[in-house]
Amino acid sequence: MIASIRNFFSQMIEPGVAASGVAADHALHLATAALLLEMMRMDSSISAEETAAVTTALQTQFGLAAQEVDSLVALAAEEAKQATDYFQFTSLINKSLDAAQKTKVIEYMWQVAYADGHLDAHEQHFMRKIADLLYVSHADYVAAKQRAREKA
Repeated sequence: MIASIRNFFSQMIEPGVAASGVAADHALHLATAALLLEMMRMDSSISAEETAAVTTALQTQFGLAAQEVDSLVALAAEEAKQATDYFQFTSLINKSLDAAQKTKVIEYMWQVAYADGHLDAHEQHFMRKIADLLYVSHADYVAAKQRAREKA
């Protein structure tokens, strides 16, 4: 799983540009997309509302091209079969994003979790696990959850 994600990051973020604001924004988009797709598969089914929430976040909020969205969806579907843990993936995010951006990732994940109108125990557990791996403080975690609940 991690090799495919690392390759996707390296293809989409030009080497030597990683310090620029554009590359940091792009890294946020990619990291969020990967985690949103993983959140979709946390409960027993993938609903149309969850799919729509992910698509909206990727296309509207981030302005990603259809080709990028398709690549992310294909990557997530392929790699979901082989996923064993999230540490190596979240370590890539920790290297690329600041605290505010990581909190935004958590907020977007909550939006997907709330999209189907039911918050599953697996979704809650996954959120806490990812927030811990991203070193998001409990206060930021709760605030992100409240903002997402208000939008739902």
